[in-house]
Amino acid sequence: MDIIWIVLAIVLLIVAATLFLFRIEDLSHLDDRDYPVRERTPSEGHQQVLGQLRELREASRDLKGKARLMALRQHMDTLSEGMELVSEFRHNDDPRGEWVIAPGVDTRRRVLYIHGGAWAAGSPRSHRTITDRFSRLANAAVFAVDYRLMPEHRFLDGVRDCQEAYRWLLEHGPDVRERASFFVVAGDSAGGSHTLSLLAWARDNGLRQADAAVALAPSTDLTLTAPSNRNNIPTDPLLGPVFGGLAKVPLPIIWWGTFAAFRVSPTNPVASPLRGSLANLPPTLIHASDTEMLLDNARRYAAKAQSEGSSVVLHTWPGMVHVWHIFGDMLPEAGEAFEDIREFLAGVEAQKS
Repeated sequence: MDIIWIVLAIVLLIVAATLFLFRIEDLSHLDDRDYPVRERTPSEGHQQVLGQLRELREASRDLKGKARLMALRQHMDTLSEGMELVSEFRHNDDPRGEWVIAPGVDTRRRVLYIHGGAWAAGSPRSHRTITDRFSRLANAAVFAVDYRLMPEHRFLDGVRDCQEAYRWLLEHGPDVRERASFFVVAGDSAGGSHTLSLLAWARDNGLRQADAAVALAPSTDLTLTAPSNRNNIPTDPLLGPVFGGLAKVPLPIIWWGTFAAFRVSPTNPVASPLRGSLANLPPTLIHASDTEMLLDNARRYAAKAQSEGSSVVLHTWPGMVHVWHIFGDMLPEAGEAFEDIREFLAGVEAQKS
């Protein structure tokens, strides 16, 4: 009997600690808003992309732990190879990153780009397809920050790297120190999360706010309580095979695991920007696929931001792989998405003039 009482006491203690540490607000009311999806059938190029993803899974099937992570990093760094890139790529030491400068762009105009990769993979090199296009469409010098990755570093180390790059880029161009005339923050997936958290950080610290922001299939909520986090596992060919197993794990265990890995609560707005105030943010464009696991994270963020008075728009493509933009020349849908970004930025500038 004593053992039973001890076990019950431990269970109650864990439950109480979970409720206290992870005070998770129910955001299901944000799922009521309907967002239109573009009407089109995925192109033939999308099937080629899916084939590449299958080959990647097969190649890494027998790898575990660090070996699997290193294989993923190496593969991601090859994603832009063979693509038609026109920009100059220039290494920068402090802050660490890479300037991406298309011919003839106005370097007083700047984009801070934050790559994705689940905070554990990816680099400026892996996302050159995206940063090259951003430089061209924004007529700007792009700085792709090479922030510190997990697990070698803490999650907050990467956050601080992005914050440092944000401050620096406001006053520094690729050649001379001069104030940015037009400033955009953009990122994809995990980098999209960093992008959105940076906007709130800049607001709360009295910094010059970005003129606009772009988040491609962003992670906005590490509590994983949005319906698509589980419902879209079968239809997400990139994230589903990697994170689909989490569907079998009770959410409180996931929250504790996230807390242990990130050393911040999954409810902390630094890691889950959806969970913070979304008022007084710059015009923001979000892209998502209707079949990906992070769809409802994007929908919830847009709905909450709009309800708090911020200008946030969500554009959704049907049947696309997560962050399809990175597949550049292979996908007509990537070209459509970049043109959508160009039109968005042009509209922001037109409103300012």
